[in-house]
Amino acid sequence: MPPSPTGLFHVGTVRTMLFNWLFARGRGGKVVLRFEDTDVARSTEAAVEHAEAVLRWLGIDWDDGPYRQTQRYGLYQAAAEDLIAQGKAYRCYCTEAELAEERARRQADGRPLVYSGRCRHASAGELEALAAEGRPAVVRLALPESGTTVIEDVVHGTVEWDNALQGDHVILRPDGSPTYQFANPFDDIAMGVTYVIRGEDLMPSTPRQLALYRALDAPEPVFAHLPMVLGPDKRKLSKRHGAISVEEFRDAGVIADALVNYLALVGWSFDDHTNFMTRPELIERFTLERVTKSPGVFDPEKLEWLNGEHLRALAPGAFVKELQAYLVAAASPLADRPEQVAEAAPLVQEKMRVLGQFPRLAGFLFGPPERDPAAWEKVVKDERAPASLRAAREALAGVDPWAAEAIEAALHAACERQGVKPRVLFMPVRVALTGSTVSPGLYESLELVGRDESLARLDAALTDLGD
Repeated sequence: MPPSPTGLFHVGTVRTMLFNWLFARGRGGKVVLRFEDTDVARSTEAAVEHAEAVLRWLGIDWDDGPYRQTQRYGLYQAAAEDLIAQGKAYRCYCTEAELAEERARRQADGRPLVYSGRCRHASAGELEALAAEGRPAVVRLALPESGTTVIEDVVHGTVEWDNALQGDHVILRPDGSPTYQFANPFDDIAMGVTYVIRGEDLMPSTPRQLALYRALDAPEPVFAHLPMVLGPDKRKLSKRHGAISVEEFRDAGVIADALVNYLALVGWSFDDHTNFMTRPELIERFTLERVTKSPGVFDPEKLEWLNGEHLRALAPGAFVKELQAYLVAAASPLADRPEQVAEAAPLVQEKMRVLGQFPRLAGFLFGPPERDPAAWEKVVKDERAPASLRAAREALAGVDPWAAEAIEAALHAACERQGVKPRVLFMPVRVALTGSTVSPGLYESLELVGRDESLARLDAALTDLGD
């Protein structure tokens, strides 16, 4: 798994890493974590630490590493020297101006815009003369100038490239640092990687990278190029679609198992109807053969729905643990009241899609409710609201013991005395108690708020109605 530590983890990057992890774990394979940090200007130590933390949160573990390419420069340089000695690579002294002039000529002639191989075909004396001028040199890999490179991609089937369109690409820069096209396949070879599972945007790199396998007489891996990840509008996933990083979904209250489950479904399916899957089920069922050729669609709404399914599937204790961990991470003031959170959790578990909804759904249990203007407007416009609130208050005042079952009986008796259906009487009571028309179970909520506070909130609502 070779991410580039240059910023937040995009869900597309994590989807690719997840597919690698599922494939390896389901076959007894070995997972190697490698940070491709040769983009020194953009790679940071903070990004590396952040990436490891995100992977641990997701439960995507590794058996070896993490490796850092910036710590392996000596290996790349030694390999490049060996390739030069074997005539499989060469130093190129062409300047940027010369390369630009060459590209312009080739474009004018309608020829492929690849390096001509001028230094490849220069004599030893010519190269020595260029070096004597003090020109900086790159190292280029000598690619086949004719024929084709062919792979049997697990996802896309037979894919073929014309070697004449590839050109001799740079593998070492003048400062001795490797390019992606060199470091990536070299490390895959050195680390015994047998399957290269990556995004299809990297497919054009394949013939150049396979040329290195052949130059090093290394066994070639199996390739599986994954489809792109698109937004719901079928355009490339980006910030215009809202959250696109793992951290944003985690901070909204999506749990790791749900995100893993959903990302597995972006470009892959087990069958035509199964959505909810546990981690062990995903490991057992995942195959590259069921990865689609067409782009996968990342729909945040479907992720939230699936997250709700995972929240409801948690045992009560596990749900409380997830909720309290989320509140701590979010620096919520409710995190300082773990006992009350544990009491409130059963009331909201069936209603929540993300953990971030907890303060809105259950905040009324921890202090005076903040009334939703639209909900209060419904109460104001309900001519029966004052009578309903008075009837509920009178019934609740005599409840003993103050428990959900007794509260339920008292409120239903009040409905009968008023001659109204429960939904008529309960609506203003719910808004007075919670501030919203959408809330956890009314009877259980009244029990947790307590008798005195519940009656006080009903009194406040009656006062505000002018009753």
